[in-house]
Amino acid sequence: MALPVDPIMLLSVVNLKLRDYYPTLDALCDDLQEDKAALCSRLEAAGYTYDAVHNRFV
Repeated sequence: MALPVDPIMLLSVVNLKLRDYYPTLDALCDDLQEDKAALCSRLEAAGYTYDAVHNRFV
């Protein structure tokens, strides 16, 4: 599954997957074959950062 391009849709999909399916961002990126740095960069450009304690972007 390709992740959405729109940053708000991307945030929603990634946080849903982190909440329901993956214990860490690394696990999500490994399974979806996504570049972690690129994903974080896309979301940081929209004002969101990864919170490892809560396993979500805020």
